[in-house]
Amino acid sequence: MGAFIQWCLDHLNYWTITLLMTIESSFIPFPSEVIVPPAAYRAASTGEMNLLAILLCATLGAVLGALINYGLAVWLGRPLVLKFVNSKAGHLCMLNEEKLHKAEAYFNRHGAVSTLVGRLIPAIRQLISIPAGLSGMKLLPFIGYTALGAGIWNGVLAGLGYWLESQIPEDRLIETVTQYSHEIGYGIAAVVAVAILVLVLRRQMKKKPAGPTVPTDKIVEDETRSKNA
Repeated sequence: MGAFIQWCLDHLNYWTITLLMTIESSFIPFPSEVIVPPAAYRAASTGEMNLLAILLCATLGAVLGALINYGLAVWLGRPLVLKFVNSKAGHLCMLNEEKLHKAEAYFNRHGAVSTLVGRLIPAIRQLISIPAGLSGMKLLPFIGYTALGAGIWNGVLAGLGYWLESQIPEDRLIETVTQYSHEIGYGIAAVVAVAILVLVLRRQMKKKPAGPTVPTDKIVEDETRSKNA
């Protein structure tokens, strides 16, 4: 697998970006920081690839990988998922029961929207699709939230890679992006969470019933009495 991934990185194009991001978004551990920023860096330096196309391919791959996890969770069910997580194969994929419980707790606390915000949080990003599948979350909202969250994250990575092309040599790119990616991810997740909270509060305020209304004839009657007095 290592040799295959290295070959893909040595031959970065739209197809390999989609493939590697599919792997990254599934249960196979592989960081997106070593895929999107180098592609964007090369787009800035050589112009051989388009930044928007890189972002679209990376997001498509992230959705495909998330669907793999979602489908496996729906098909296998929680007992078999736990069995795999605790197996040698699961451990080789750097999975364990603690990580799964953490993802499930996050999903249970935040509901369907966690598939959006969770895509921005390290250690949750790859696993949030599993509790979504186990809970029977509807497929279309799952795809929509996943695409939006992955798109935001990939946009940040692509922007960083493109900007850093004028700042540092290519051999320092992955180290630099990896160094700050966690902080960036948490920051974006916090902003998105606050934005969602504001939208929810506004919607609930609009739904609040208005105060008791006074009939028009009652108002007219009161006005008449005041004048007569």
